[in-house]
Amino acid sequence: MPHITAEYSANLDADLDPQRLVAALHTAALETGVFPLGGLRTRAVRREVFMVADGDADNAFVAVVARIGAGRDAPTRQRVGEALMAALERETAAAFAKRGLGLTVEVVEIDPVGAMKTNNLHRRMKDKAS
Repeated sequence: MPHITAEYSANLDADLDPQRLVAALHTAALETGVFPLGGLRTRAVRREVFMVADGDADNAFVAVVARIGAGRDAPTRQRVGEALMAALERETAAAFAKRGLGLTVEVVEIDPVGAMKTNNLHRRMKDKAS
């Protein structure tokens, strides 16, 4: 893990490249050294229906949630959150300079009791590296 989801308001279309944002977040998470490549999944979701602050149609948001496996200490979670926020701020700097824009990052541990997973990605990444 993690599973990183970036939700963004539809009014950012002219100011945000979702694929570039996904790549920046993915890279930032990987560069922390906390997560293996085979466990990393990153995606963006455009939100058509939203209201930000006073409802001004120019106000926008990007909310990033990183759902991670349980057991990492608070300083590690903080470091991950800071790395993701730095990437998010870089990718939205132009929009931030010209409109109301709320940026959030949340790192959340997944409860292992209710989380099932099966994948072959770790093995495939190892094989590709060989």
